[in-house]
Amino acid sequence: MKDMVRKAGMEDQFLIESAATSSEETWNGIGNPVYPPAKAELRMHGLSCDGKRARKLTKEDYDRYDLLIGMEEQNIRNILRIVGSDPEGKVKKLLSYAGIERGIADPWYTGDFSSTYRDIEVGCKALLGHLMGR
Repeated sequence: MKDMVRKAGMEDQFLIESAATSSEETWNGIGNPVYPPAKAELRMHGLSCDGKRARKLTKEDYDRYDLLIGMEEQNIRNILRIVGSDPEGKVKKLLSYAGIERGIADPWYTGDFSSTYRDIEVGCKALLGHLMGR
C-alpha cells in the first residue's frame, strides 16, 4: 500500500502502518522481522521490507488511524478484541474494498506467498481507489 501511495504521489496524505493482531510475532516486546519467504516475495515485486519488525496493535490505534484493515475474519475478531468496539466503522477486511467477502489465505499455512501477494495487491488497489473517490 505504501508503494502504491508513493507512486500516486500521495505519500504526504497517508500514514500507513502494519500491526500484528496476536502475540505470535511479538515476543517479549520485540517484534519479529518479516518472514523470509514473505520478504522474498516482496523482493520479487521490487518491494523492500528491510528493517521492518512486527508490532502489536493497541487500543490507542483506534483513535490514531482512520481505518484498521484485517486480512481475514480472525484478524477482524482480534482487532475488535483489542480496540473494544468499532463505533466509527473503521474495522474492515481488505478484500471487501474489491467487493470480495472472503479473507486472504494465510501463507504461513498455505505456503502460497504468490497468491497472498496477488490478493493483497487487489485489495490495496481497491482500497486506494475507494480513498481517492473512484
